[in-house]
Amino acid sequence: MFRISSGRRAILGLAVAAAMTVSLAACGEESGDDTGSNAPVPSASADTSLADKVPAAIKSAGKLVIGTDSSYAPSEFLDADGKTVKGFDVDLFNAVAQKLGLKTEWQSATFDSIIPGVSSGKYTVGVSSFTVNPDRLKEATMVSYFSAGTQWAAKAGATVNADDACGKKIAVQTATVQVDDVKARSKKCTDAGKPKITIDQYQAQSDATNAVVTGKDDAMLADSPVCAYAVKQTSGKLALVGEIYDSAPYGYVLPKDQADFGAAIEGALESLIADGTYKTILSKWGVEAGAITDPAVNPQVS
Repeated sequence: MFRISSGRRAILGLAVAAAMTVSLAACGEESGDDTGSNAPVPSASADTSLADKVPAAIKSAGKLVIGTDSSYAPSEFLDADGKTVKGFDVDLFNAVAQKLGLKTEWQSATFDSIIPGVSSGKYTVGVSSFTVNPDRLKEATMVSYFSAGTQWAAKAGATVNADDACGKKIAVQTATVQVDDVKARSKKCTDAGKPKITIDQYQAQSDATNAVVTGKDDAMLADSPVCAYAVKQTSGKLALVGEIYDSAPYGYVLPKDQADFGAAIEGALESLIADGTYKTILSKWGVEAGAITDPAVNPQVS
């Protein structure tokens, strides 16, 4: 779902991310974050040809200072210590940095401050589930690395068809594009003389997830990585339904004049895809459905 103020997909606040863990545990369905998200990530070896493309000032510093809004599980969120940033974005970009022979320093920031921070030099790069769009491409160089869209989920073994959910009870998070999505589907049902879809809206995605886990609702829809993470957190009690749709790429944010550095990052991603590290990281977080095969600097988007 796109938040109007940011253009980013669903933003899960820290309280919401924590609530997902607590509430699922209360249902006896939570698998424990340690089963996957704390699993080790294979290290990536530096590639000299790629490292040579790193701007001299960055190479001299030896590290990338990364601005991130650490409130969006499973992309980037705070660990139990309240300080350490973790998530699939973190694991993947750490591997990118290793390919470039660099270390990373993650700094939590408000989402809307990250692109200005990159432009001003406060951050070397922004990594925070930024959807690539024309407005952002006017301000920055972006390198695509993942594809996110809308996904449905239901109890494992349940018979739910997203294209014919008439008469079903569907859970969504309030104020998201998924609300409009399911409202349009419900109207198609009633226009065809079929029962409407009962739309249950929840302030927290964790509550929407719980409603499906407990059987209160038949299915839910959410951003694809969020939905996939919910499935992973419930140890397979939920299952994804259908394909991801309305997809758009996520992109790393660099200063506008650093397309060459963007090419180095693109090359690092291509190397990680080729050697399987990319897939391993996404699978660790249960978001492999968003994998891409063609990272690009400033990809064309509508």
